[in-house]
Amino acid sequence: MHHHETNREGLETIRKLIKGIDTAMLTTVTDEGVVSRPMKTQDVEFDGDIWFLTKKDTSKYHELLHNAKVNVAYADKSYVSISGTAEIVQSREKVKEFWNPVYEKMLETSWDDPNIVLIKIKAETAEYWESGSLIKQAKFLFEKLTGKETESKLNDTVRL
Repeated sequence: MHHHETNREGLETIRKLIKGIDTAMLTTVTDEGVVSRPMKTQDVEFDGDIWFLTKKDTSKYHELLHNAKVNVAYADKSYVSISGTAEIVQSREKVKEFWNPVYEKMLETSWDDPNIVLIKIKAETAEYWESGSLIKQAKFLFEKLTGKETESKLNDTVRL
């Protein structure tokens, strides 16, 4: 793994790449292996933590109680894979802060339902692949083809 960027630069790069992507794939560990499911990312500025709403009566909730290691994958114009540790947060105030009327229908309940909890993921490492910038891709390929030391980064791993 190459770790080129500083923590602050890396955080800023990840923030830009995942901004505006509503849905992420959350991967948890089960006794049988790993399982991924789409989750709605909370609309907050990425600061190293990722937040999701869920219910206690779901398999992901129980999986996280047994193994807090997770991966969150974002795919849009670029791809970002974030590994980290999940924590269950049972704060009514925090749930209310993130609550959106869409959840009323999606989760068939209200923000004050004690079955609703938050999953807070502390990002530890993130790997990204930029594909949205054709200019950056062309520069990268040109540098590779001409044998030059490439300064363009389409892929990097960041320790957060």
